[in-house]
This record gives sequence, structure tokens and C-alpha cells, in this order.
Amino acid sequence: MKRYIQPSFILIALGIMVLAVSLLWFVNILPLISYNKVEPEVGKLIGLSQANLSEPWRISMTEEITQQAKKYLDMRVIITDAVDSSERQVDDVKRLLAYGIDLLIISPTDSQILTPVVTEAYKTIPVIVLDRAVEGYDYTLYIGPDNQLIGRETGRYVSELLGEKGGQVWEIQGRSGSPPTIDRSTGLRQEIERHPGIRLVKTVTADWLRDQAEDTLSHLFKTTPTPDVIVSQNDAMAYGAILAAKKAAVSNIKFIGVDGLEGANGGLDLVRKGLLSATFICPTGGKEAVNYAWDILEKKPGIPKKIYLRTRKITAETVNANVDPYASFRHPRSNKEPIRLGFAQVGSESRWRLTNTKSIKDAARDAGIELTFIDGQQKQENQIAAIRSFIKQKVDIIAFSPIVESGWEEVLQEAKAAGIPVILSDREVDIKDDSLWATFIGSDFLEEGRRAARWLLSYIEHHPTPDGQVNIVELQGTVGSAPAIDRKRGFELTLEPHPEFRIIRSEIANFYFDQGRDVMKKILETEKRRIDVLFAHNDDMALGAIQTLESAGLRPGKDMVIVSVDAVKEAFQAMIAGKLNCTVECTPLLGPQLMKVIQDYFDGKELPTRIITSEEVFPAEVARTVLPKRRY
Repeated sequence: MKRYIQPSFILIALGIMVLAVSLLWFVNILPLISYNKVEPEVGKLIGLSQANLSEPWRISMTEEITQQAKKYLDMRVIITDAVDSSERQVDDVKRLLAYGIDLLIISPTDSQILTPVVTEAYKTIPVIVLDRAVEGYDYTLYIGPDNQLIGRETGRYVSELLGEKGGQVWEIQGRSGSPPTIDRSTGLRQEIERHPGIRLVKTVTADWLRDQAEDTLSHLFKTTPTPDVIVSQNDAMAYGAILAAKKAAVSNIKFIGVDGLEGANGGLDLVRKGLLSATFICPTGGKEAVNYAWDILEKKPGIPKKIYLRTRKITAETVNANVDPYASFRHPRSNKEPIRLGFAQVGSESRWRLTNTKSIKDAARDAGIELTFIDGQQKQENQIAAIRSFIKQKVDIIAFSPIVESGWEEVLQEAKAAGIPVILSDREVDIKDDSLWATFIGSDFLEEGRRAARWLLSYIEHHPTPDGQVNIVELQGTVGSAPAIDRKRGFELTLEPHPEFRIIRSEIANFYFDQGRDVMKKILETEKRRIDVLFAHNDDMALGAIQTLESAGLRPGKDMVIVSVDAVKEAFQAMIAGKLNCTVECTPLLGPQLMKVIQDYFDGKELPTRIITSEEVFPAEVARTVLPKRRY
């Protein structure tokens, strides 16, 4: 017998379905969550576009933002949750813009996919990017962890655990292809390569999720010999691996995680329980984002372009101590005496360096900081002697611009033993113990190389060579220096997907005008292939090369495309004359920012690990307009 459903039941069912769809639309399509009630008269309305609210670290970031915003009476925050969908996050940003926000804070799901909408937002309002950077520089400020440093620190701890005997390591990665995943893995590998006895034998992907890590590792434990150490790129995946090991009755594995969050089964809790050998605190940047949002909207000067936050290793011995990652870098002054700064400069090799020196001296005078300044005259031994003299004088703080990356451990250990903090200015060092310096302030040399290459790709697209091949000559800066290493690497990495762009000669000219001139002369005498492009690591070398090209009867800027780095006034004059095609800015005006960092340090404020200045790219067509505004 057929059963008939009463019409009233059908209507009730339809009503329930409509209600469910409506709720689903509200929760998943328009997830505007205001932790601070939005009122029409609110002065500063901040939109937070969050990648997801499922990862514990992002939940912590969101809570940090909302709590910090409450400290500003004139600020309100609206939060959207993209539930790990890039397409949805694009819609979220558009909806926030339509809502009339004054500033956007975004933690992207995907760097590449979110770049266009971030660029669009940046045209109308300030944008702070958190955690994952977008491509290019179309944002106001980036705040995030130094993921390569995190990877190196996990690798160093692996070497501590395994010692000279060595052993096998598995790595659990987050989302495949994401910048944090790539950078943490790169850092880990760089450190492990230093130890021949340690082998990274297995890498798995678990998308930052505990359950996925547990499922993947459960299968591996059944089929693969177990390792000595498992390094997980976050604590949630590490916990999943721990649960999988427990199910498989596998023991004698050391687990390492990253994030260092409080709460049940957070990284700190797992260390206390003895399940994690160590976790590395990875600050979310939420508090810093709110503070900088206020400064940006208040139009305060000195806003950097990028800030990389400092991390800290937490083990069973330190888990119940002060977990403030900046604790060892706080040094408030109890007296009113002037701060005594010792600064060791590289030398006076270029227009850039002379301007940098003047900026430091002027800023120290304006800030009331007592400066002892020594010119290293392009010799590392002179700079080391200068730092030792500062230690002997018992200055309060030391800053220096290292001529090369290596060879500083011994003297920086001496400064640390004397209780004198060290700030790196303009250039970085390559040393194992990152506690030997408090922070770095300067440029992103890798990005400068990338920007030069990106400009070149765009230019050649509109001005193709006769045969489609692009032959490039490169003039490098000082061997072993951070700008020379990173500008070259950034340039090459960006051109790598374009095999028609070939660097046919790469020569050292040490950032000097006369060496740029002389090296270019030798290249023209010996190089029989057509040269389409000159990439110089600084303007001085490019200007020297231009002199040689003109002496050879060539038309620089026309017969050969020339792109360089620094953006000094003379480069703009060369562009106006049609002899230089583009210069990428590397500002020497670091003095005011350096003095602010020093004052923040002695005020007991939190110091990030790296502070990157805001810079631009200047093609020849804007030179005439921009030159009158240039300060150097």
C-alpha cells in the first residue's frame, strides 16, 4: 500500500530547509564577525581577512588582534573567515572594502591568488599582510615570522639531539607550495647539510592539520623504518605524529614542533607532558599588526615595509620560564644618561655609503644619542678592531654594517659576554648563533634582485630583441657581501623560468665606479657575443660602465638596456639623459629608523628579528618627475 505524506509535513520540511540554507549562507558566505560592536561613529574601522579559523595558531592570531584592538577606544575590527578557500577570501576582501573599512589586515590562504585583490585594495586603503606575503610590494606593511630562520633553528636542535653519531630525520610539512612550508623546509635542509651524519630521509605533507598528520604517519609507521627525529612545521601536526606513534606502539622518536601556543595539547603543553622535545615559539604578529595599523592611520613617520618577528626555542628546561620571545633582548635603562652608540661603517666606497653615513650621524645628533663612529675602510679586520674598541669603551649598544657575511662569531661573542647588544645595519651576517645580534634593519636585497628582474621581463616584453634571446652581463658587488649574494640570487631566481634570458658574463666590480668602468672595458674587449642587458648591483658600477660604453661609441640605455640598484640622484640624472633605463631603490636613509630601534630597545619594547625599509622601483619615464624629491 502506498504511503502519502501530509502536505503540512511537506511545508514544515521545506521551512526547515529554507532556514538551514539561510543559516548556511550567513555562516559560510558572509562570515562577518565583529568582536567589537561596530557603531556608525567609529573612527577607525579595521577589516581582518583570515585564511581560516580552524588552525590553533590562526585562532590565537585572531584573538590577539581583537584583544589588542580593545586598547584603542577609537578602533573596531570586522573579521572574515575564508575557511581555507582562496576564492572565498577574494570575495571576503571585496566585501570588506564595500563595507567601508579604513585599513585591511589579511593573512592570505595563497600568496599568488590573493595578490591581485590585495593590489586592488592597496590602491585605496593601507594594507597589512600577515604571515604569508603576497607577490610584489603592493601593500603597506608585511609582518610575519622569519620562516627560514625557524627552519634553521629546528635543524640546529636536531643536531643537538643527534650529536656526532647522527641519525635519520622525517619532516612533516604544511601546505605544499606555501611560502612558510618552503622557507621552513629550506632552512631545515641548510642546517642539516652541515652535518654529514644526519640524513633527511622522508618528507610528508599534512596541510598543517593534526588529523592528516596522524593518518599519514599511521600508514608510514606500518611500512617504513622509524626515524630518530620527526620535525613538524607546526605543533598540531607534531601531535598527530605523536598519536600515530602511540597507536603503532613506536617509541624512541624525538618530536619537534613549531608555534609554541598555550592551551590543551598546544606546543607548550606537549613540552610539559614530555611528548615534544622542543617547540619554537612563532609569534602571530597580531598585536604588532594592530599597533602598526594605528600608527599608519595616524600617519606616523618611519613605517617599515616588512617586519620579521623573532622566535624562541622552548624545551622542558625552559617551558615554565618567561616565554616572552623578546625577553633576552629587553634592556631598559634606569638612568637618564645619553645612550652611547658605537657604529662601525663599511667605508666610503659609493655615493650610497656616504649618504648612509651622513644619515646615521645626523639622526644620532637629533635623537640625543652619543655616537662614536669608525670607518672600516673596506676591511673586515678594521671593523672587528672597531667593535673591540667599543667593547673596551663600554658603550651601551653597538651597530655596524658588516663588509662580508662570515667571520664575526668571535667578536660578537665578546660583545655578548660584555652585555652589549648588537644591531646589524644595512647588511646581515651568516652565523649559527642568532642570539649574538638583537635585530637587523635595512633592505631586502633578495627582493631588490627580483624587482630588477621583474622590471626587465616587463621591458623586454614590450621591446623584444631581434632573435628573442636576451644576453645579460652582470656587475657584482663585493664578494661575500649580503647585497651581492642576495641581489644576484633574487635576479637569477626570477629569470629562471625564462630560459631565453641568459647571464653570459658575471664579473666582480666591488660596488666602485672606477671598477665598474674598468671591468666593463675588459668585457667589451673579450666578449664577442651580443650584449642586450647590463645588470649592475649598484648605481656607481652602472655609471662607471656607462662611461666605458660611451667611450666605445655605444649608446647606453639604447644599444644596451641598463638596470641597477640604489636610486641615487646621479642615476636619475643618467635616466633623464637616456643612458640608464631603471634603478631599484635601496635607501641609505637608515639613521632615523636605527635611532628609533635603539630607543625602543632601551624603553624595553619588543624587537623583531628583521626590519625591512620601504623602497620603490624607478623606471626612466618617471625620473624627471621624481628627481626633485630625492634626498640623496
